[in-house]
Amino acid sequence: MCQVSIKVCVRVSRVILQGSGPQSKPWSMMTHHLSDMFFFLAFICECLGPTQKMNLFQSVTSALDNTLASDPTAVIFGEDVAFGGVFRCTVGLRDKYGKDRVFNTPLCEQGIVGFGIGVAVAGATAIAEIQFADYIYPAFDQIVNEAAKYRYRSGNLFDCGNLTIRAPWGCVGHGSLYHSQSPEAFFAHCPGIKVVIPRGPVQAKGLLLSCISDKNPCIFFEPKILYRAAVEQVPVEPYTIPLSQAEVLQEGSDVTLVAWGTQIHVMREVANMAQEKLGVSCEVIDLQTILPWDTETVCKSVVKTGRLLISHEAPITGGFAAEISSTVQEECFLNLEAPISRVCGYDTPFPHIFEPFYIPDKWKCLEAIKRMINY
Repeated sequence: MCQVSIKVCVRVSRVILQGSGPQSKPWSMMTHHLSDMFFFLAFICECLGPTQKMNLFQSVTSALDNTLASDPTAVIFGEDVAFGGVFRCTVGLRDKYGKDRVFNTPLCEQGIVGFGIGVAVAGATAIAEIQFADYIYPAFDQIVNEAAKYRYRSGNLFDCGNLTIRAPWGCVGHGSLYHSQSPEAFFAHCPGIKVVIPRGPVQAKGLLLSCISDKNPCIFFEPKILYRAAVEQVPVEPYTIPLSQAEVLQEGSDVTLVAWGTQIHVMREVANMAQEKLGVSCEVIDLQTILPWDTETVCKSVVKTGRLLISHEAPITGGFAAEISSTVQEECFLNLEAPISRVCGYDTPFPHIFEPFYIPDKWKCLEAIKRMINY
C-alpha cells in the first residue's frame, strides 16, 4: 500500500459546495450553513495511480472495499450496514463479499463496540459503524475502559488494535439535538485510542485506511455534511495518509488558523477574506488527527505568526481548542502577539432553527482575526 504525504501532493482550488451528481441540486436544507461556504478541492498527484470522481461517502466505500478485498479477516458491522447504511457508505459490499463479512447488528451501540473488541482481540480486523456520532455515548464504557486500555493492562501481551470505529459527525444543516454533535473532545481525554477527522474525500480514504491498518483502536469521525457535497478525484488503489500529522494547507505570516473536518473549509475562506479585506496573511492548518495531535506543526506556525485562532463546531467549554490553546501558551508564550482566540459552538445543546447562529461561521472567525490584529 502506498503511503504519501498529501502536503506534498495536493494543490487546492475553490469550488462552490454542491451535490455530487451531474443532476445534483444545491442542498437547500443546508443553505443557512453553506450558502457562503466553499469546499476546497484537492487534486492528488499521479504517483497514486488512476483516480475516480468520488464524493466523501464513496471514498469511504472505496477504502472499505479495498480492505475487504485485501484482508480476508476484515468484517464490517453496524446498524443497517448490510443495507448500505443510512448514508450509503457500505452500499454493495454485502453483495460483493457476503453476509458473513458485512452484516447488521441490533440497535445497541455498546454491543456493537463490545463485539468489535472481541473480534479484534481474536485477531481479525473489525470495522464497526455507529450510525451517528451522537449515539456513541452508550458505547463510551466499552471504548474508554476496554478498547483503550486493552494493550496497557496486559503489558502488551494482547490488544484490540485491529478495531476501527466509524461514525458520521458534525452538523448537517437540519440535524438538531441528536444528529449534529461533535464529540471528539470526550475521546481526546482517553489515552490508548486515536481520533481522526478528515476534511474531504482524498483525506477520508487515506486516513481511514491508516486507521484500519494502525495497531491501536481508532475512532474515525466522518463529516456528514460533506458526504455528498464534497467531490474530488480519489485514487482507486489503496493508499494511506500518516496519522498524527497535521497539514499546512496555506502558508502565512500574521495569524495561524487551526481547524479540522468541515470547519477547515470555513478557515480557508476566512484566510482569503482576511487577505482581501484586512491585508492579513493567514497560515491554515488542518489538524486531521485529534489524538494524538501534531503539536510540533502548530507550535512552529505560531512561533512564526505570533497569533492563533482555533475553531470547531463543538461547544467552547471543554472543547479541544482549549487543549491546543493550553499547549501553545506553554510552548510559545513569548512568541504570542495577542491572546489565543477560540471561535466555537456555544455552550448549549445543538439548536435546530437557530443553527445558523450557533455555528462558528466565517464572519465570527473574521471578527476574531480583527481583534487579534488590533490587540
